[in-house]
Amino acid sequence: MTDAPSPAPGAPRERQTPDEATAGQSAEATTAQRTAEAPAPEAAAPRVQLRTPRQWVALALGVAVLFTGCVLAGRWQWNRHVDRDAQIAVIEANYASDPVPIDELLDGPGDVVPASDVWRRVTVSGTYESDKTVLLRNRPVESQAAFHVLVPFVTDEGTVIVVNRGWIPYGSNSSTPDALPAPPGGEVELTLRLRADEPAADNGAPPGQVQAINTAQVLAAVPDGAAWADGRTYGGYGALAAEDGQPAEGLATLPVPDTDPRSHLSYAFQWWVFAVGGVAGFVVLIRRERRDATIEALGDLPHPFASLGDAGGARDGDRPLDGLSSTGGPHAGRSSRPGRRGGRQSAEEIEDALIDSSSTR
Repeated sequence: MTDAPSPAPGAPRERQTPDEATAGQSAEATTAQRTAEAPAPEAAAPRVQLRTPRQWVALALGVAVLFTGCVLAGRWQWNRHVDRDAQIAVIEANYASDPVPIDELLDGPGDVVPASDVWRRVTVSGTYESDKTVLLRNRPVESQAAFHVLVPFVTDEGTVIVVNRGWIPYGSNSSTPDALPAPPGGEVELTLRLRADEPAADNGAPPGQVQAINTAQVLAAVPDGAAWADGRTYGGYGALAAEDGQPAEGLATLPVPDTDPRSHLSYAFQWWVFAVGGVAGFVVLIRRERRDATIEALGDLPHPFASLGDAGGARDGDRPLDGLSSTGGPHAGRSSRPGRRGGRQSAEEIEDALIDSSSTR
């Protein structure tokens, strides 16, 4: 079957039938509709938003404040750890020490208990001033609300020392205990553990009660005041260990001091890790900003590190970095260095490729 001869040039065209004309118009309408419905090309991706110098200054100041605060907080926790460690060392060295007469450690009235002698055991002989008993309030023992019983003791030499005889629980109400055991009368020999006076309390207390074991406040809490003991007191008090070799009757014994080092050391290291982490994060942010600035400078060129993900060389569709310097650019005559084994390129080769690509734009 032969093809129909094409009309000669200049020959009149055949007239279309009405059906052919209608079919042509329908095809043109369909084409126009498809063109209208075709999705518009995607807008170009926005450029990388780089930080302004003002933003960098604000970030640097923020990191400096964070670093300084974390270092100081760590230093504060470290000092607390050192202080706590020293307290534990004193307790372990002195708590079970052999008792000695008090005048071997304290010369006389007005002498302050040295920090190195806290918890040392001493012996004294004399009498209690039972009518001048004072209660220490708001000093729980093992999470139990308690009163501590404080009684002045006059030694045979006439010196006055406040003695914490022990503790009793709260009574039917929190204002007073249900019963208050009296100390032994007459001459008695005490074994005490020396303690330094606590700072004077600022908050008040009911008559006959105190908020801190401070010799001056304890003696002043009774109706007669502290005038009777002026110039006769030590700068510290004693925690009772025994009366005539026995625990105090009717009172719970004082608890063993806590030797838990607590978490100050770990907190110190945590604060310092935070300080280092803040600086490291700032450095990472700078490196990422420099990378984004490089990508911005390259514009529409392929990502310079794309070839690193393909062990066999450049990926399909990506332009090899070596090709950037071999297509007539300023460095076209440069001999390319051999790449790393496996098709990977070294950082120096990537840098050369970036320079070449920027030069040819």
